Amino acid sequence: MTLVDHQGIRIAFEESGSGLPVVLGHSFLYSGKMWREQVPVLAEHYRVINPDLRGHGRSGRLAARFSLYDAVDDVIAVLDALGIERAVWCGLSIGGMVALRAALSHPERVAGLILMDTDAGSETPLHRLKYRAMGAAVRAFGFRPLLPSIAKLMFGATTRRGHPTLVDAGKAQFARNHVPSALLCLDALIRRDSVLDRLHEIRVPALVLVGEEDRSLPVALSRRMHDRLPRSTFEVIPGAGHLTALEQPARVNQAIIGFLAGAVAPAGPLA
Repeated sequence: MTLVDHQGIRIAFEESGSGLPVVLGHSFLYSGKMWREQVPVLAEHYRVINPDLRGHGRSGRLAARFSLYDAVDDVIAVLDALGIERAVWCGLSIGGMVALRAALSHPERVAGLILMDTDAGSETPLHRLKYRAMGAAVRAFGFRPLLPSIAKLMFGATTRRGHPTLVDAGKAQFARNHVPSALLCLDALIRRDSVLDRLHEIRVPALVLVGEEDRSLPVALSRRMHDRLPRSTFEVIPGAGHLTALEQPARVNQAIIGFLAGAVAPAGPLA
């Protein structure tokens, strides 16, 4: 593990492999460990940079509001520390939202995008109310009373039925989060801007993946994003909810490796 300080916040990351740089961005309430099934596979051919987003994992706890653009700058600080000019940004959920904003605010730093179970739009008013109510409950009682509800949002029905150990591990991970930091991250998600009308500006290749059973950010949102990205490929992952990388790792790995080998490495802007 390596640490970089940015805006007074410690950003922890791990690095493995060599070749085309691929920087990962995990889901809300997880950490870089979410990518445990992807990192060894990717590191066989690529240089993998796996940070814990601010307020998550081993990165610094939060005491003030921030935006997703601050999270972009955190990742760029990591890339700067490693001397990496451009990378493929691979993000799931909030990690994908950060990757999209990197492609728009710092296009010179993005060689390609892998966008998993994410959304380019702003939060709907109904969901803002719902998530603020959940946040208030977490602030008052902690995560434990809400773990069943969070698990239903995060894991698909197939996983909940067939892989209860994975779901239980997820619940344990959710409960480990530092409550004030998690609530500030939730606030950043709720307040995020829409970048839908700017997706046509993104000229790099993009892979859009979404779990067929994703209740948190349903398939229609990923399809909408794909339709507006000029150079995107779209794939629905059967048997997965919001956490496709954990729920269907073999299918996800196959899609990512195929994209990197075919769309980015030989013909993309790094060639």
